[in-house]
Amino acid sequence: MQKDQLFTRRRLLLAGAAALGAAGTAGAVLAGGAEDSPKVAPPAPGPQARQAPGPSAFRLQPLTGYGPPRAAPHRLRIRTEPIMRMPGQGRRMTLTFDDGPDPEYTPHVLDILAEYDVRAMFFLCGQCVAGNRELVARMADDGHVVGNHTWTHPLLTALSRRRIRDEMKRTSDVIEDAYGERPQWFRAPYGAWNRTVFRLGAEMGMEPLAWTVDTTDWMLPGVRTIVHRVERDAAPGAVVLSHDAGGDRSQTVRALRAWLPHLLDSGYRMTVPKRRV
Repeated sequence: MQKDQLFTRRRLLLAGAAALGAAGTAGAVLAGGAEDSPKVAPPAPGPQARQAPGPSAFRLQPLTGYGPPRAAPHRLRIRTEPIMRMPGQGRRMTLTFDDGPDPEYTPHVLDILAEYDVRAMFFLCGQCVAGNRELVARMADDGHVVGNHTWTHPLLTALSRRRIRDEMKRTSDVIEDAYGERPQWFRAPYGAWNRTVFRLGAEMGMEPLAWTVDTTDWMLPGVRTIVHRVERDAAPGAVVLSHDAGGDRSQTVRALRAWLPHLLDSGYRMTVPKRRV
């Protein structure tokens, strides 16, 4: 009985040694040069082995690193006063309209601008955008530039930092949804600026824009008065302030139809700022 057990142990030891030798031989083959390696067909591609798809125009941030990384947004310097005039050479002016969009008056303004192939800037109130998104989409289609004019048109200098930020951010969010991109310009209601407003605007990527020609159309001074003020104060780089919402803007519409072609015939060009990338 003891002899049988001893014989069995020897057989097991010999089998283990043979297995170790086979493993060592396989390791030597894998460690050898390419000419010594056996020609083995690669495994068939499965879901994890197939090549990843190429870059797509619809992928805004490629997960696998296709193309160069996106540059960080340009950080604006914090101004201490708003921009008053637009730079440029020649007889160029910029038309701006505040407080919209309005379903009654904004379409008339857009129609007149389209008739004369003119681009303008519209500083929009978020609560008005929320109910008139189709007008903001038309502004984008027509090539106009839209800016942020807060959500409810408050006096910002009387609000806390948190309230100011909420007014501005909510408006940028709804504009982005309707227009297709976030606004790059901001105008404080009533032209009331302070350090907090300038800082928050810069942090949100918006430049502050004021004006040089005030039509005071919101006071309903009469069509002839509005026309006179624009034609009298027209100058290279001038920024004209009008309103397409916030009350009866019929005088604004009629005045625009009168003074716009007159200034164009006088050699002025109506331009908008270039988009920052």
